[in-house]
Amino acid sequence: MAKNFNELSEREILALAISLEETDGRIYSDFAEGLRADYPATAEIFAKMVAEENDHRRCLIDEYRRRFGEHIPLIRREDVRGFVNRRPVWLIRPLGIKTVRRQAGIMETETRRFYERSMKKTVDAGTRKLLGDLAEAERKHETLAENLTGEHLTPEAKSGEDKAEHRLFVMQVVQPGLAGLMDGSVSTLAPLFAAAFATHDSHSAFLVGLAASVGAGISMGFAEAASDDGSLTGRGKPLLRGVVCGLMTTAGGIGHTLPYLIPHFLTATVTAAAVVAFELLAISYIRNKYMDTPFLSAAFQVIVGGLLVFLAGILIGNS
Repeated sequence: MAKNFNELSEREILALAISLEETDGRIYSDFAEGLRADYPATAEIFAKMVAEENDHRRCLIDEYRRRFGEHIPLIRREDVRGFVNRRPVWLIRPLGIKTVRRQAGIMETETRRFYERSMKKTVDAGTRKLLGDLAEAERKHETLAENLTGEHLTPEAKSGEDKAEHRLFVMQVVQPGLAGLMDGSVSTLAPLFAAAFATHDSHSAFLVGLAASVGAGISMGFAEAASDDGSLTGRGKPLLRGVVCGLMTTAGGIGHTLPYLIPHFLTATVTAAAVVAFELLAISYIRNKYMDTPFLSAAFQVIVGGLLVFLAGILIGNS
């Protein structure tokens, strides 16, 4: 099981720091390779960041040897609670400059927060100084990542404050909200339409849809709040993310449940189907706007999944 950050010893903190620097250096190397053909100047920036990450790793190894000897235990980011689960965007080709910029900014913010928290748990003066220097270096990398230039993005596009605010908004509100909206809009389709076609009664379908929506909202809200305390990732307070995710999950299910307040069953069902179509298109638009997913690709993924769940509900209700 993953350990809490507060449970780590100074030896484990240094071992984890070495692992983080090695992982980040390899990711930046993949960024540089993936951007070299279309964005050579940006690729060179990442190549320099790789060299700096390697220097950080060597400094950490020297400090570890000074204090604890030659054996470095294997402690990875996934072994400690509080880190973001990173999608392997560095493996995608072609790499988009906007996607790389956002990912690099999140990585540097996360690592900086790790060093700042680690300083508070360290009593050795030499180790504290090293961690503080690394936190400042990561802060500079964070600023650099936010101002990567390329054909589609220039430093003049937004001020640094606006960039940081937008990134936090996406991490703390859009991501949990979108996850909830997708779950609520899709997962409640099957029970709602199964009940509708099994009973041909609008009131019964409304009660089932309402129960499914509220239940899914509570479940998703608790799951999001418990997934990450936000202390290292900057994703904000778990309570806020949990509330946003839970409310959006409930809203996603309630949207196509409300039409069953219409007494006439056929009218209610046609209206509910139209609401479902609108919800799926809205999800596709949000994914395109905030997650850099091409609209047609997002629409295909969401609509196909929603259609399959919708048909499953109808088939089960008519069986």
